Amino acid sequence: MDGEEDTTGEAALLKRHRNEKKELQAKIQSMKNSVPKNDKKRRKQLTEDIAKLESEMDEKHKRELEELAASQRAQTQTESVLNGIISLDLENTEPVQQPRVTKAQKRREKKAALEKERDERIAEAEIENLSGARHLESEKLTSLLADRQLQIKQIPSDGHCMYRAIEHQLKEQDNVLTLSNLRSQTADYMRNHADEFLPFLTNSATGEMYTQEEFEKYCTEIESTPAWGGQLELRALSHILQTPIEVIQAESSPIYIGEEYSSKPITLVYMRHAYGLGEHYNSVEQLKVASLESS
Repeated sequence: MDGEEDTTGEAALLKRHRNEKKELQAKIQSMKNSVPKNDKKRRKQLTEDIAKLESEMDEKHKRELEELAASQRAQTQTESVLNGIISLDLENTEPVQQPRVTKAQKRREKKAALEKERDERIAEAEIENLSGARHLESEKLTSLLADRQLQIKQIPSDGHCMYRAIEHQLKEQDNVLTLSNLRSQTADYMRNHADEFLPFLTNSATGEMYTQEEFEKYCTEIESTPAWGGQLELRALSHILQTPIEVIQAESSPIYIGEEYSSKPITLVYMRHAYGLGEHYNSVEQLKVASLESS
């Protein structure tokens, strides 16, 4: 039924994995807070202990995902055999008229199929990235941010991540602009300054620059759908907010947009390998470290 939470299969397993990772990160943070930075011997041991905990969890999650995949393959094979037996029993049975499939049912089936495909892609990405590009990217970003006394503020991966990250930064500055405000103002600004943005938008099928109709559709999607944002939208938001926007990334130097403005920049984190399903933006917050005052 629509709206019901999937409590079985990949979705439930991945949800549990996410919760376990959050719990582990909280535990690691607590461990870090308990060891003074100037105690080099204990900090070295702490680093080894943390690496061991993360490795054990990664191996556990990888093993569970592989076991689930094997179980699902076995179930599929069993169902195929049973269906073959049933087909033999029904060879001489009068054909039964199949009930008419409604449009609503077709939509539900299509939605379920898309969600299953997405869950499978996430599961594959989880296995591939346990010790791969995602882990390395995360470690690099954590180090870069720590040098600035910052840490990642996780933002949901729902298509709104860039706007939600900016919304979080603005709240820290007591600015009341919401996700909806940011999207609608971005679309309006781009419409009113089409000459600045049209040259960078091309039709993927023809390679030609967007027509005015295609550009209007693009702007409509910005304000009314969870369409992902990128550098064009960040440029528009920088002008709207009259604020520079800095995008920190692991694999190259930070991108700085809106250098003409002198106010405190908004800082975002660009994740290339966060989910294996496309780009993702997170926000930042002050690094939470326990006091290092000597007792």
